[in-house]
Amino acid sequence: MPPDWDVEADVVVVGFGAAGACAALEAAAAGRSVLILDRFGGGGATALSGGVVYAGGGTPQQHAAGVTDSPEAMFGYLRTEVGDAVPATTLREFCDGSAAMLAWLEGHGVPFEGSLCPDKTSYPTNRHYLYYSGSELSAAAAGAAPPAPRGHRTRGRGTSGGLLYARLSAAVRAADVRVLTQTAAEHLVTDPSGRVTGVQCRSLRSAPAWARLAHRVLHRWSVKPYLYLPKAGRRLHRPVAWLERRYARPLRVGAARGVVLAAGGFAANRPMMRSHAPNARGGLPLATPGDDGSGIRLGTEAGAATAYLDRVSVWRFLSPPPALLGGVLVDRAGQRICDESRYGAALGDAIIGHGGRAWLLIDQATRAEARRQVRGSTLWFQRLQARYLLRAGAVHAPTVAGVAARAGVDPDALAATLAAYNQAARDPSRPDPAGKPAAARQAQDQPPYYLIDCSVRPRLFYPAPVLTLGGLVVAPGSGQVLRPDGHPVDGLYAAGRTAAGLCSRSYVSGLSLADCVFSGRRAGHHAAAGACSSRMPQR
Repeated sequence: MPPDWDVEADVVVVGFGAAGACAALEAAAAGRSVLILDRFGGGGATALSGGVVYAGGGTPQQHAAGVTDSPEAMFGYLRTEVGDAVPATTLREFCDGSAAMLAWLEGHGVPFEGSLCPDKTSYPTNRHYLYYSGSELSAAAAGAAPPAPRGHRTRGRGTSGGLLYARLSAAVRAADVRVLTQTAAEHLVTDPSGRVTGVQCRSLRSAPAWARLAHRVLHRWSVKPYLYLPKAGRRLHRPVAWLERRYARPLRVGAARGVVLAAGGFAANRPMMRSHAPNARGGLPLATPGDDGSGIRLGTEAGAATAYLDRVSVWRFLSPPPALLGGVLVDRAGQRICDESRYGAALGDAIIGHGGRAWLLIDQATRAEARRQVRGSTLWFQRLQARYLLRAGAVHAPTVAGVAARAGVDPDALAATLAAYNQAARDPSRPDPAGKPAAARQAQDQPPYYLIDCSVRPRLFYPAPVLTLGGLVVAPGSGQVLRPDGHPVDGLYAAGRTAAGLCSRSYVSGLSLADCVFSGRRAGHHAAAGACSSRMPQR
């Protein structure tokens, strides 16, 4: 080993979530030595996610549920969501290889199942592991490809992202990949030609045992509060940052063939959020302390281009309970916002486009049905949200004009909007003004009336989670990071939310994790095939 490097491997992966794990597994399968660096203990946002992987085209789970799907139908729908975020050839490759991707995950121990959820929901209960996780039904009603449920939830109780990560982590360690935790990447090291040859880090590996233990435990304690109560989470995380400043020491890591950046997004970086996504204010960052934009910063410092940094996904789910999808979503002016049966990220985008304020109009019959559905259609966190919406989150009155006055919504416009909606709901042959499928319509004509506040603003029991979607520009065939002029940064790759990818234009549930698998494997494979770099690091 050259004396300039403290540690060296063929491929170095920065970040140990789904994207980093998949990159490492592919590089190891190619016979390369692989080292993963992670500032904390691994997992990142993947371990806190719902564990949903968007897949289709005829997976075994779809067949088990009696679902008909094809790569062409999957491509037809995703093209409406993905747009030009990736080339059509890349999206086609993703769709054609989707079933094989799921089988690859199963081969590494990640379990899936074909129990189909009967309702449109934000996340299925522990009885169901296949569901409509996007706006497939709405898109089909508008003339897009035939719909199919493609949200494949990892089979595990609760939010099962922790299980998905645990199985990938076990597979990584079984593949003899070295994992160096409590090590933060600070700068990329390049040779005179500009090729990335390593990573300058600060690591706690030589810190006192008590400091390493405290760092690990305090970080773990802060993660859940960081997710649900960001201010409290930031306070709890301050001792973790202090331990890093006090005890972390420089570490130079050499990468003979390539570095893969898979360090997550930047939802936890408030200056970056204010700069790139000011419209997301009021949302709850769906992030861990590691989602600080450091991977994107490392790439840009090496000359990389970025794209879609202004694209964030703001989630505003109406279901469960599914009865609420029959309501009418309006803005302060009483105008219809969009088709209420669309996926929660699409609803969030539409609400942001209407100034962030929105109300769902329902009648007494819909409210009663929703209250009956709460227990059987929700997990614990969804139950809290549903009960809040049906009680404290709503105002009511005997008339449409009365409930509009109580909420501060234009009464005349609301009455006209409701009349147009009810006409379409009573006559399935009549098109809905917002394009809502006939099966999702329900006339709201049984007083009293309720207006549920669905605005995007900070609320404990009805948060609007925010996920960043943009990142470093990468070559679609290899995942190699590109400069603004389109030329590659030699020796540097990116994957997951550190890179612009499949879900950078529009998010549907499971597409981010699927992109982590897809882009992570691609980057790991091509980094492993990369030419050996110079062994002489430069400062």
